[in-house]
Amino acid sequence: MILLNFKLYPETFGDEAINLSAIAKQVMENTGVKIIPVLSALDAVRVKEKLNIDVYLQHVDVYSQGPHTGYVSALAAKSLGIKGALINHSEHRLKLGTLKQILKSWPADFDSVLCLQSYHQLLRWALKLRVKYYAYEPKEFIGNPNLSVASARPEQISNFVKTLSPKPILVGAGIHSREDVSTSLKLGASGILVSSSVIKSADPKKELMALASVFSV
Repeated sequence: MILLNFKLYPETFGDEAINLSAIAKQVMENTGVKIIPVLSALDAVRVKEKLNIDVYLQHVDVYSQGPHTGYVSALAAKSLGIKGALINHSEHRLKLGTLKQILKSWPADFDSVLCLQSYHQLLRWALKLRVKYYAYEPKEFIGNPNLSVASARPEQISNFVKTLSPKPILVGAGIHSREDVSTSLKLGASGILVSSSVIKSADPKKELMALASVFSV
């Protein structure tokens, strides 16, 4: 499983979000690896309707319904066919009380991906939360073209896997090479989160194919 986070790069705005999601769909069909674009709320429904693929939101807010203005609702997203959402990404961190409030009203059959920066967070409070996926992504490696969590902290991936088994763990933060993917999968991860290494590439399809091909090795 690959989560491709579009973030707010210009390469992912408007029609470019559709074009890049179409590439993800092609790679998924060619390799058999599940690839889910993680989109802004502005693009998610349009991509879903245009390409008929699963998509996630990059974030949802604390209110799902009621007299609240300007929030991204998980319940509304589900009603529009969105498959799930990230919460607590390193670039959009939340307080524990807010996380608990969001998850309390989380819709059934709406995938939750809880992002964590450390194994300490997992042990301290995250194990008590009910989510579908845990994602390990230390902030200091996000966007790093040279180091990744897989190359710098493989032992922490192992710790996550051992503690969470059989729950799935995804690995992000600096993942940019076949070696990163191979290491993560060998250590027991179920998938990866990637962004800039694909989004900012001169050939996103080639980069995504290279990463996805490791899953079938």
